[in-house]
Amino acid sequence: MMNAMTYKGYTARIEYDDADHIFIGRLAGIRDIVGFYGITVDALQDAFHESVDDYVKACEKLGQTPQKPASGKLMLRVTPEVHRAALIAAQASGVSLNQWVSKVLQQAAVHG
Repeated sequence: MMNAMTYKGYTARIEYDDADHIFIGRLAGIRDIVGFYGITVDALQDAFHESVDDYVKACEKLGQTPQKPASGKLMLRVTPEVHRAALIAAQASGVSLNQWVSKVLQQAAVHG
């Protein structure tokens, strides 16, 4: 199970550093590196919110669009056999392939 926090559409992966006795976080799902830390959960959450807000402001100052973790569009390459099996499963469930894949991915991400 991944320990995570979410704020303004950004998710951070959280780890505990036993040597330094601090929580360390890093935004997940973007190429830019945005990290933060805190000694308590409340301090970590405050640092997370501040880091996201600072990241967005810094991008605006630089004239860049802040990266978002996901656009909602996903391109996959699978074998024809997997494609065919997924298509049959979707049709058997009475939904589109897109709806079926979305449901399966969501279930895997939550329970994975």
